[in-house]
Amino acid sequence: MQSILSLKKIDAVFEGGGVKGSALVGAVAATEEAGYQFENVAGTSAGAIVAALVAAGYTAAELKKIIDELDYLQFQDPTVLSKIPVPFVGNALSLLFLKGIYAGDFFEHWLGGLLAQKGITTFRDFIIDDYKDDPKYRYKLQVIASDITNGALLVLPGDAKEFGIEPDDMSVAKAVRMSMSIPYFYKPAVMRDGRGKSYIVDGGVLSNFPVWLLDDDTDLPAWPTIGYKLVDPNEHKPNRIYGPITLFGALFSTMMEAHDARYIKDADFVRTIPIPTLGVQTTDFSIQKETKEALYQAGLAGGRDFFAKWNFTEYVKTYRMKPETHRTERLDDTMPKTNEII
Repeated sequence: MQSILSLKKIDAVFEGGGVKGSALVGAVAATEEAGYQFENVAGTSAGAIVAALVAAGYTAAELKKIIDELDYLQFQDPTVLSKIPVPFVGNALSLLFLKGIYAGDFFEHWLGGLLAQKGITTFRDFIIDDYKDDPKYRYKLQVIASDITNGALLVLPGDAKEFGIEPDDMSVAKAVRMSMSIPYFYKPAVMRDGRGKSYIVDGGVLSNFPVWLLDDDTDLPAWPTIGYKLVDPNEHKPNRIYGPITLFGALFSTMMEAHDARYIKDADFVRTIPIPTLGVQTTDFSIQKETKEALYQAGLAGGRDFFAKWNFTEYVKTYRMKPETHRTERLDDTMPKTNEII
Protein backbone atom coordinates (compact mmCIF):
# COMPACT_ATOMS: atom_id res chain seq x y z
CA MET A 1 0.00 0.00 0.00
CA GLN A 2 1.06 3.63 -0.34
CA SER A 3 3.14 5.80 1.96
CA ILE A 4 1.74 6.79 5.32
CA LEU A 5 2.02 10.39 4.14
CA SER A 6 -1.23 9.86 2.18
CA LEU A 7 -2.92 11.66 5.05
CA LYS A 8 -6.30 12.34 3.57
CA LYS A 9 -7.22 8.82 2.54
CA ILE A 10 -9.24 6.55 4.77
CA ASP A 11 -10.81 3.14 4.55
CA ALA A 12 -14.27 2.98 6.10
CA VAL A 13 -16.48 0.24 7.55
CA PHE A 14 -20.18 1.00 8.08
CA GLU A 15 -22.34 -0.85 10.59
CA GLY A 16 -25.78 -2.13 9.68
CA GLY A 17 -28.89 -0.55 11.13
CA GLY A 18 -31.90 -0.70 8.80
CA VAL A 19 -33.68 2.62 8.46
CA LYS A 20 -31.08 4.33 10.65
CA GLY A 21 -28.88 4.84 7.58
CA SER A 22 -29.52 8.60 7.69
CA ALA A 23 -27.19 8.74 10.69
CA LEU A 24 -24.42 7.10 8.67
CA VAL A 25 -24.91 9.70 5.93
CA GLY A 26 -24.46 12.47 8.50
CA ALA A 27 -21.14 10.94 9.55
CA VAL A 28 -20.10 10.72 5.88
CA ALA A 29 -20.78 14.46 5.61
CA ALA A 30 -18.52 15.09 8.61
CA THR A 31 -15.82 12.97 6.95
CA GLU A 32 -15.98 15.09 3.82
CA GLU A 33 -15.87 18.28 5.91
CA ALA A 34 -12.67 17.03 7.55
CA GLY A 35 -11.08 16.70 4.11
CA TYR A 36 -10.88 12.92 3.84
CA GLN A 37 -11.54 10.80 0.79
CA PHE A 38 -12.67 7.18 0.87
CA GLU A 39 -10.32 4.56 -0.56
CA ASN A 40 -11.76 1.10 0.31
CA VAL A 41 -15.18 0.77 1.96
CA ALA A 42 -17.17 -2.08 3.45
CA GLY A 43 -20.40 -2.57 5.33
CA THR A 44 -23.22 -4.76 6.48
CA SER A 45 -26.93 -4.33 5.69
CA ALA A 46 -27.74 -0.58 5.79
CA GLY A 47 -24.00 -0.01 6.12
CA ALA A 48 -23.51 -1.94 2.88
CA ILE A 49 -26.01 0.36 1.15
CA VAL A 50 -24.15 3.49 2.25
CA ALA A 51 -20.79 1.90 1.45
CA ALA A 52 -21.94 0.92 -2.06
CA LEU A 53 -23.17 4.41 -2.84
CA VAL A 54 -20.04 6.04 -1.39
CA ALA A 55 -17.87 3.68 -3.45
CA ALA A 56 -19.88 4.59 -6.55
CA GLY A 57 -19.00 8.24 -6.04
CA TYR A 58 -22.09 9.70 -4.39
CA THR A 59 -21.34 12.68 -2.15
CA ALA A 60 -22.87 13.16 1.27
CA ALA A 61 -25.17 15.86 -0.12
CA GLU A 62 -26.39 13.49 -2.84
CA LEU A 63 -26.89 10.71 -0.30
CA LYS A 64 -28.89 12.99 1.98
CA LYS A 65 -31.18 13.94 -0.89
CA ILE A 66 -31.70 10.28 -1.77
CA ILE A 67 -32.52 9.32 1.82
CA ASP A 68 -34.75 12.35 2.41
CA GLU A 69 -36.84 11.52 -0.66
CA LEU A 70 -36.98 7.78 0.01
CA ASP A 71 -40.19 6.21 1.32
CA TYR A 72 -38.96 3.14 3.21
CA LEU A 73 -42.44 1.62 3.00
CA GLN A 74 -41.62 0.86 -0.64
CA PHE A 75 -39.11 -1.67 0.67
CA GLN A 76 -42.03 -3.71 2.00
CA ASP A 77 -42.84 -5.14 -1.41
CA PRO A 78 -44.95 -8.28 -0.93
CA THR A 79 -44.07 -11.72 -2.21
CA VAL A 80 -46.51 -13.58 -4.44
CA LEU A 81 -47.86 -15.46 -1.42
CA SER A 82 -48.13 -12.48 0.93
CA LYS A 83 -50.39 -10.80 -1.64
CA ILE A 84 -53.16 -13.26 -0.80
CA PRO A 85 -56.01 -10.96 0.35
CA VAL A 86 -56.83 -12.82 3.58
CA PRO A 87 -55.65 -11.23 6.84
CA PHE A 88 -52.49 -12.93 8.18
CA VAL A 89 -52.82 -15.91 5.83
CA GLY A 90 -50.68 -14.50 3.03
CA ASN A 91 -47.84 -13.47 5.36
CA ALA A 92 -47.96 -16.83 7.15
CA LEU A 93 -47.75 -18.74 3.87
CA SER A 94 -44.94 -16.50 2.66
CA LEU A 95 -42.97 -17.15 5.83
CA LEU A 96 -43.63 -20.88 5.62
CA PHE A 97 -42.72 -21.41 1.98
CA LEU A 98 -40.53 -18.44 1.02
CA LYS A 99 -38.91 -17.84 4.44
CA GLY A 100 -39.81 -14.12 4.43
CA ILE A 101 -42.72 -11.69 4.19
CA TYR A 102 -41.20 -9.19 1.75
CA ALA A 103 -39.66 -9.89 -1.64
CA GLY A 104 -36.79 -7.38 -1.63
CA ASP A 105 -37.11 -6.90 -5.39
CA PHE A 106 -37.97 -3.21 -5.10
CA PHE A 107 -34.82 -2.59 -3.08
CA GLU A 108 -32.56 -4.38 -5.54
CA HIS A 109 -34.07 -2.46 -8.48
CA TRP A 110 -33.83 0.86 -6.59
CA LEU A 111 -30.19 0.39 -5.64
CA GLY A 112 -29.29 -0.97 -9.05
CA GLY A 113 -30.72 2.16 -10.65
CA LEU A 114 -28.72 4.47 -8.39
CA LEU A 115 -25.51 2.57 -9.07
CA ALA A 116 -26.16 2.57 -12.82
CA GLN A 117 -26.32 6.37 -12.75
CA LYS A 118 -22.66 6.30 -11.69
CA GLY A 119 -21.70 3.62 -14.21
CA ILE A 120 -21.65 0.76 -11.70
CA THR A 121 -23.23 -2.64 -12.40
CA THR A 122 -20.90 -5.42 -11.27
CA PHE A 123 -17.91 -5.56 -8.96
CA ARG A 124 -15.70 -5.40 -12.04
CA ASP A 125 -16.55 -1.68 -12.01
CA PHE A 126 -15.06 -1.42 -8.50
CA ILE A 127 -11.65 -2.95 -9.27
CA ILE A 128 -8.80 -0.72 -8.06
CA ASP A 129 -6.05 -1.00 -10.66
CA ASP A 130 -3.21 -0.48 -8.16
CA TYR A 131 -4.40 -3.48 -6.14
CA LYS A 132 -5.96 -5.68 -8.80
CA ASP A 133 -3.62 -8.55 -7.89
CA ASP A 134 -4.33 -8.27 -4.14
CA PRO A 135 -7.54 -10.15 -3.30
CA LYS A 136 -7.98 -8.20 -0.06
CA TYR A 137 -7.99 -4.78 -1.70
CA ARG A 138 -8.93 -5.63 -5.29
CA TYR A 139 -12.40 -4.10 -4.95
CA LYS A 140 -13.29 -0.65 -3.66
CA LEU A 141 -16.39 -2.19 -2.02
CA GLN A 142 -16.92 -5.32 0.06
CA VAL A 143 -20.12 -6.36 1.82
CA ILE A 144 -20.96 -8.91 4.50
CA ALA A 145 -23.71 -11.52 4.22
CA SER A 146 -24.55 -14.68 6.21
CA ASP A 147 -24.86 -18.17 4.78
CA ILE A 148 -27.17 -19.72 7.38
CA THR A 149 -27.25 -23.08 5.61
CA ASN A 150 -23.53 -23.64 6.10
CA GLY A 151 -23.04 -21.34 9.09
CA ALA A 152 -20.56 -19.18 7.20
CA LEU A 153 -19.82 -15.48 7.06
CA LEU A 154 -19.57 -14.33 3.45
CA VAL A 155 -17.41 -11.44 2.28
CA LEU A 156 -18.70 -10.46 -1.14
CA PRO A 157 -17.76 -10.46 -3.90
CA GLY A 158 -14.78 -12.67 -3.02
CA ASP A 159 -16.83 -15.50 -1.55
CA ALA A 160 -19.16 -15.58 -4.56
CA LYS A 161 -16.75 -18.11 -6.04
CA GLU A 162 -18.03 -20.60 -3.46
CA PHE A 163 -21.22 -20.67 -5.53
CA GLY A 164 -19.57 -20.82 -8.92
CA ILE A 165 -19.87 -17.07 -9.56
CA GLU A 166 -16.90 -15.11 -10.82
CA PRO A 167 -16.48 -12.28 -8.25
CA ASP A 168 -15.85 -9.68 -10.97
CA ASP A 169 -19.20 -10.56 -12.56
CA MET A 170 -21.32 -10.43 -9.41
CA SER A 171 -24.06 -7.80 -9.38
CA VAL A 172 -23.35 -5.14 -6.75
CA ALA A 173 -27.06 -4.56 -6.13
CA LYS A 174 -27.64 -8.28 -5.62
CA ALA A 175 -24.76 -8.57 -3.16
CA VAL A 176 -26.10 -5.65 -1.10
CA ARG A 177 -29.61 -7.16 -1.33
CA MET A 178 -28.18 -10.29 0.30
CA SER A 179 -26.48 -8.24 3.01
CA MET A 180 -29.70 -6.43 4.00
CA SER A 181 -32.01 -9.47 4.02
CA ILE A 182 -33.30 -9.20 7.59
CA PRO A 183 -34.46 -12.72 8.60
CA TYR A 184 -38.23 -13.22 8.43
CA PHE A 185 -38.73 -9.75 6.96
CA TYR A 186 -37.14 -10.49 3.58
CA LYS A 187 -37.05 -13.78 1.79
CA PRO A 188 -33.45 -15.02 1.78
CA ALA A 189 -31.37 -15.10 -1.36
CA VAL A 190 -30.87 -18.66 -2.53
CA MET A 191 -27.48 -19.70 -3.88
CA ARG A 192 -26.43 -23.12 -5.10
CA ASP A 193 -23.18 -25.02 -4.88
CA GLY A 194 -22.15 -28.67 -5.04
CA ARG A 195 -23.88 -29.34 -1.72
CA GLY A 196 -27.24 -27.93 -2.77
CA LYS A 197 -29.12 -24.77 -1.83
CA SER A 198 -27.76 -22.17 0.56
CA TYR A 199 -29.95 -19.51 2.17
CA ILE A 200 -28.23 -16.13 2.43
CA VAL A 201 -29.48 -13.50 4.91
CA ASP A 202 -28.48 -10.25 6.60
CA GLY A 203 -24.75 -10.04 7.28
CA GLY A 204 -25.53 -8.69 10.74
CA VAL A 205 -26.42 -12.19 11.89
CA LEU A 206 -22.68 -12.96 11.96
CA SER A 207 -20.94 -9.57 11.88
CA ASN A 208 -22.86 -6.31 11.93
CA PHE A 209 -19.72 -4.20 12.37
CA PRO A 210 -16.79 -5.85 10.52
CA VAL A 211 -14.29 -3.13 11.37
CA TRP A 212 -11.48 -5.68 11.08
CA LEU A 213 -12.15 -6.38 7.41
CA LEU A 214 -9.88 -3.80 5.76
CA ASP A 215 -6.93 -3.84 8.17
CA ASP A 216 -3.59 -4.55 6.48
CA ASP A 217 -2.06 -6.12 9.62
CA THR A 218 1.12 -4.05 9.41
CA ASP A 219 2.59 -1.90 12.17
CA LEU A 220 2.69 1.14 9.85
CA PRO A 221 -0.61 1.31 7.95
CA ALA A 222 -0.68 3.64 4.97
CA TRP A 223 -3.87 5.30 6.16
CA PRO A 224 -6.47 4.57 8.83
CA THR A 225 -9.52 2.37 8.74
CA ILE A 226 -12.38 4.22 10.46
CA GLY A 227 -15.47 2.48 11.80
CA TYR A 228 -18.92 4.06 11.61
CA LYS A 229 -20.92 2.50 14.43
CA LEU A 230 -24.58 3.11 15.27
CA VAL A 231 -25.07 3.35 19.02
CA ASP A 232 -28.46 2.43 20.44
CA PRO A 233 -29.26 4.04 23.83
CA ASN A 234 -30.45 0.61 25.03
CA GLU A 235 -27.51 -1.31 23.58
CA HIS A 236 -26.02 -2.53 26.85
CA LYS A 237 -29.24 -3.10 28.78
CA PRO A 238 -30.27 -6.70 29.57
CA ASN A 239 -32.93 -8.27 27.36
CA ARG A 240 -36.17 -8.80 29.25
CA ILE A 241 -37.89 -12.04 28.25
CA TYR A 242 -41.56 -12.56 29.00
CA GLY A 243 -42.67 -14.95 26.28
CA PRO A 244 -41.89 -16.41 22.86
CA ILE A 245 -41.91 -13.05 21.03
CA THR A 246 -39.50 -11.35 23.41
CA LEU A 247 -37.42 -14.54 23.47
CA PHE A 248 -37.03 -14.33 19.69
CA GLY A 249 -36.17 -10.63 19.91
CA ALA A 250 -33.48 -11.34 22.50
CA LEU A 251 -32.14 -14.22 20.43
CA PHE A 252 -31.90 -12.08 17.29
CA SER A 253 -30.27 -9.12 19.04
CA THR A 254 -27.74 -11.48 20.62
CA MET A 255 -26.87 -12.93 17.21
CA MET A 256 -26.46 -9.42 15.81
CA GLU A 257 -24.20 -8.15 18.60
CA ALA A 258 -22.34 -11.02 20.28
CA HIS A 259 -19.70 -11.71 17.61
CA ASP A 260 -18.63 -8.09 17.24
CA ALA A 261 -18.80 -7.39 20.98
CA ARG A 262 -16.39 -10.27 21.55
CA TYR A 263 -13.82 -9.17 18.99
CA ILE A 264 -13.94 -5.36 19.01
CA LYS A 265 -11.01 -4.25 21.15
CA ASP A 266 -9.83 -0.91 22.51
CA ALA A 267 -7.89 -0.27 19.31
CA ASP A 268 -11.12 -0.59 17.36
CA PHE A 269 -13.13 1.73 19.58
CA VAL A 270 -10.43 4.39 19.30
CA ARG A 271 -10.84 4.50 15.50
CA THR A 272 -14.65 4.26 15.59
CA ILE A 273 -17.20 7.07 15.23
CA PRO A 274 -20.04 6.40 17.70
CA ILE A 275 -23.27 7.60 16.10
CA PRO A 276 -26.38 8.00 18.32
CA THR A 277 -29.53 6.45 16.85
CA LEU A 278 -32.02 8.20 19.14
CA GLY A 279 -33.93 5.00 19.91
CA VAL A 280 -35.06 4.50 16.30
CA GLN A 281 -35.79 0.85 15.51
CA THR A 282 -34.09 -0.98 12.65
CA THR A 283 -37.37 -1.93 10.97
CA ASP A 284 -39.32 1.30 11.50
CA PHE A 285 -40.19 1.59 7.80
CA SER A 286 -42.70 4.34 8.54
CA ILE A 287 -39.94 6.66 9.76
CA GLN A 288 -40.82 10.33 9.26
CA LYS A 289 -38.76 13.03 7.56
CA GLU A 290 -38.18 14.83 10.87
CA THR A 291 -36.68 11.67 12.37
CA LYS A 292 -34.45 11.17 9.34
CA GLU A 293 -33.18 14.71 9.81
CA ALA A 294 -32.55 14.14 13.51
CA LEU A 295 -30.56 11.00 12.71
CA TYR A 296 -28.57 12.84 10.06
CA GLN A 297 -27.71 15.62 12.51
CA ALA A 298 -26.70 13.04 15.14
CA GLY A 299 -24.34 11.43 12.65
CA LEU A 300 -22.96 14.81 11.57
CA ALA A 301 -22.30 15.84 15.18
CA GLY A 302 -20.76 12.46 16.04
CA GLY A 303 -18.45 12.63 13.04
CA ARG A 304 -17.38 16.20 13.72
CA ASP A 305 -16.58 15.36 17.33
CA PHE A 306 -14.53 12.34 16.27
CA PHE A 307 -12.44 14.12 13.64
CA ALA A 308 -11.80 17.07 15.98
CA LYS A 309 -9.97 14.65 18.29
CA TRP A 310 -8.62 12.01 15.90
CA ASN A 311 -4.85 11.73 15.69
CA PHE A 312 -3.61 9.02 13.32
CA THR A 313 -0.01 9.29 14.49
CA GLU A 314 -0.91 8.63 18.11
CA TYR A 315 -3.20 5.78 17.09
CA VAL A 316 -0.39 4.06 15.17
CA LYS A 317 2.14 4.55 17.97
CA THR A 318 -0.23 3.26 20.65
CA TYR A 319 -2.07 0.44 18.92
CA ARG A 320 -0.23 -0.68 15.80
CA MET A 321 3.51 -0.44 16.26
CA LYS A 322 5.27 -3.42 17.81
CA PRO A 323 7.68 -2.64 20.69
CA GLU A 324 10.73 -3.53 18.60
CA THR A 325 9.72 -1.03 15.89
CA HIS A 326 8.63 1.72 18.25
CA ARG A 327 11.71 3.93 17.74
CA THR A 328 11.76 7.71 17.55
CA GLU A 329 14.00 7.89 14.52
CA ARG A 330 11.66 5.67 12.51
CA LEU A 331 8.65 7.74 13.49
CA ASP A 332 10.43 10.96 12.55
CA ASP A 333 11.28 9.57 9.11
CA THR A 334 7.93 8.07 8.19
CA MET A 335 5.18 9.82 10.11
CA PRO A 336 3.74 13.31 10.57
CA LYS A 337 4.53 15.18 13.77
CA THR A 338 2.54 13.96 16.76
CA ASN A 339 0.86 17.30 17.34
CA GLU A 340 -0.83 17.18 13.91
CA ILE A 341 -4.48 16.27 13.94
CA ILE A 342 -5.06 14.37 10.72
